[in-house]
Amino acid sequence: MNPLIETQELARRFNQDEAVWQVFEDKRALRQLLGSGTPLSEHILDYLDWQAAERECRAVSAVGLFHP
Repeated sequence: MNPLIETQELARRFNQDEAVWQVFEDKRALRQLLGSGTPLSEHILDYLDWQAAERECRAVSAVGLFHP
């Protein structure tokens, strides 16, 4: 693989990871500010915030064709 392409891919992945992290931190800070009345542990709530941040920020590449 071309070193320039590898470098660009690494930069793209880093930027995407940083975007996910920023959204996660925002979600966690908002949850902590508002408080949560759920009996779930902090670890589980962090996991749910992380999953939501990944859904918002990561592009999903589909392979194949859609047949309605």
